Amino acid sequence: MKLLNRVPAITLPFWIIKVLATTVGETAADFLSTTLNLGLSVTSYVMSGVLLIVLLNQFRLKRYVPVSYWIVVVVMSITGTLITDRLVDDLRVSLVTTTISFSVALLIVFILWYVNEKTLAMHSINTAKRELFYWVAILFTFALGTATGDLLAEKLQLGYTQSALVFGSLIAVITLSYYFLRINAVLAFWLAYILTRPLGASVGDLLSQPTTSGGLGWGTVNTSMLFLSIITSLIIYLSLKHKKRVSLPIDS
Repeated sequence: MKLLNRVPAITLPFWIIKVLATTVGETAADFLSTTLNLGLSVTSYVMSGVLLIVLLNQFRLKRYVPVSYWIVVVVMSITGTLITDRLVDDLRVSLVTTTISFSVALLIVFILWYVNEKTLAMHSINTAKRELFYWVAILFTFALGTATGDLLAEKLQLGYTQSALVFGSLIAVITLSYYFLRINAVLAFWLAYILTRPLGASVGDLLSQPTTSGGLGWGTVNTSMLFLSIITSLIIYLSLKHKKRVSLPIDS
């Protein structure tokens, strides 16, 4: 029996939604913890509970369903941001330490994943075990991306615009290396995936933070609603496209 892949194909809409989701992760975390004054601890517990619920539903489906998959990504983006923010703001762990720690943790996940499954390829995530490794890796990419983005923008004082340009340029280099230098596709994917998180975080901070802090002053609510609207539209498009593709063998 052929197993269904549980994650989407790597297409342009995939990367667009991924960057938008990371931006929402940054702005929504700030909105919940700061604007609504829930605090990092309460917000972290709440979002961790929500993440557990949407993940259980995702594993129950045993296949790729656009709505379920991208809800998990958005919620995980928010949760990953909160993990880093809580370590830095509440527990006073430095951004350098969190960046190094999450890098090591992510590397360990990849090593364990490869030792057990002999592949890290997206198109091979067709069992519960592989999907579990996948989501753990994704969570660490979000936490790592948040720490790295804040490290460059705030600790090293590059600012949000310059940080976004740095991460965007790195992603462009990886993309060009994949197409013209033929670097390994799996390596290129995960490097780009990791870097989209700090790129999205930098863009989110640039748009939402007040002008006195180097942002454009859109606010967390406006930025989150705008990007969630775009994400929703793209998910509807992908859902209709996916439904049509799945129904083709039946109709034929």
